[in-house]
Amino acid sequence: MVVPYRTFFYLCAMKEYGLIGYPLGHSASAAYFTEKFTTKGIDAQYTLYPIESIEQVENLRNRLSGFNVTIPYKRAIIPYLATVSAEAAAVGAVNCVKIDAEGRMHGYNTDVVGIRATLAPYDLRGQRAIVLGTGGAAAAVLHVLRELDMEITLVSRKATAEAISYEQLTEEVVARATLIVNATPVGMYPHTDASPQIPYGAIGQKHILFDLIYNPAKTLFLERGAQRGATVVGGGEMFTAQAEASWEIWSATDEF
Repeated sequence: MVVPYRTFFYLCAMKEYGLIGYPLGHSASAAYFTEKFTTKGIDAQYTLYPIESIEQVENLRNRLSGFNVTIPYKRAIIPYLATVSAEAAAVGAVNCVKIDAEGRMHGYNTDVVGIRATLAPYDLRGQRAIVLGTGGAAAAVLHVLRELDMEITLVSRKATAEAISYEQLTEEVVARATLIVNATPVGMYPHTDASPQIPYGAIGQKHILFDLIYNPAKTLFLERGAQRGATVVGGGEMFTAQAEASWEIWSATDEF
């Protein structure tokens, strides 16, 4: 029997994984997986691919066994996928892709795993939440918060049918919330002197501030919340949990 080249390469070669997005200067993914592969003796490598347009993902189809997806492509990747998991479809965003032996790409969302793990210690069911941002990361946050039956105020740069603007986010709305989530890139390395423009004066000890950003470990958003007595949670645990969930997907012997 003649084995197609792609299948033969997939089965025999060192596995290659990566991250697509733009820009990627903030990412710790390559360092994380390189250390994991070295420590565990896994014959694989992980590379950053800062692609300037989503169309360039086609160039990676026959090179990689899987990849992660970050800003700004978590939604844009979906038309390129052969299948999308039920949860990723419900979220409307994909951050993990597995490529099978035939070169078909299959999408998943492991951000939800990381968000659930991060918020699990807190009693949030039925509470009020504010989510800053409307991108793919915010969609994963909304999915998890809806599982907790939270009352959600979504905030965007411009008001829409689903979201209020930052100008419309009043001290009263902030004061009533328990959880405030930054699902935007504001404050991410190298722009660490920036923070979302919200009424920080309304934040107090009852608040939990969760920033999905993990670089830096404590953003200005979190620092300003801590100064007001709030509980602050960085994106480090989420990053680790979603990375490990991605690896479980890549290393599983699924039938597609």
